[in-house]
Amino acid sequence: MRPTMKDVASAAGVALKTVSRVVNGEPGVHPATAERVRAAIDRLGYSRNESARGLRRGMTATIGLVIEDVADPFYAGLSRAVEDVVIAHGCLLLSGSSGEEPGREREVVETFCARRVDGLIVVPAGDDHAYLRGELETGTPVVFADRPPGSGIDVDTVLADNAGGAERAVRHLLAHGHHRIAFLGDDPAIYTAAERLAGYRRALGGLFDPRLVAMRTPALDDVRADLGRMLALDEPPTALFTGNGRLTVTALRALEGRRLALVGFDDFELADLLRPGVSVVAQDPAWMGRVAAELLFRRLRGDGGPPEHVELPVRLIPRGSGELPTP
Repeated sequence: MRPTMKDVASAAGVALKTVSRVVNGEPGVHPATAERVRAAIDRLGYSRNESARGLRRGMTATIGLVIEDVADPFYAGLSRAVEDVVIAHGCLLLSGSSGEEPGREREVVETFCARRVDGLIVVPAGDDHAYLRGELETGTPVVFADRPPGSGIDVDTVLADNAGGAERAVRHLLAHGHHRIAFLGDDPAIYTAAERLAGYRRALGGLFDPRLVAMRTPALDDVRADLGRMLALDEPPTALFTGNGRLTVTALRALEGRRLALVGFDDFELADLLRPGVSVVAQDPAWMGRVAAELLFRRLRGDGGPPEHVELPVRLIPRGSGELPTP
């Protein structure tokens, strides 16, 4: 049978309250007595029941995380970082995927709330989060990551510099002599895709040509068709900017060895081993996950300040593909 705090008190010859003070790091216990209690804890193998302790405080020691797709390396990295922080705080992480479906996002969130999670970290799929007002009013903290919440609420948010990173990628290609730069982006309804399009347009200014833009969910046949259409123009692109890691990999397959300067948004595995290596604008999903999780636990500790809107910087990593000169 698992030893209880009462067992520790009996073994150490002290009051139950004394054991509680030692276990919870509270002052008021003589050092010699505290040492005797700790020795009894070690001898009996006692460990504090965090779940029961949480329930007594009206908490469940669980955190809910909603991401877009666990198979996406970006969200896998973010999820792992969140989990590390959650475990370090003695809690359990519940996670679910929305699949970019707003209805599914809401369903997962409401399932977590029904299980009385202490807080939520959400990568949103929809643009209306008024349904969270009830949870916020009852004190459940919510942090949004990667994308901001839609209309209806203002909560802590952790984003990457999407527009600035896209602008940096395109300016890098311009600096290497490219003026016909194509853009393959994700569905324009997705916040990050729209922001990266905005950065692309800002960098090009008067050189912007809508015929060199294609935005939709990544699929090899669609990307191959989009690139074929662009390369058939009288003035075809000499460079390509891709809006996320999946699009970069799909574009490399679709290009089938054709020479086109390339910079992708998001780093990906083996990008440095290709010849030439793939130049990327890298964001740090683990950093984003850690910042979001630590912000959530700060709220759980009672920080009642105004919502924070954090924008994490990104960095350009030149590896060769973005440095190819114009033909």
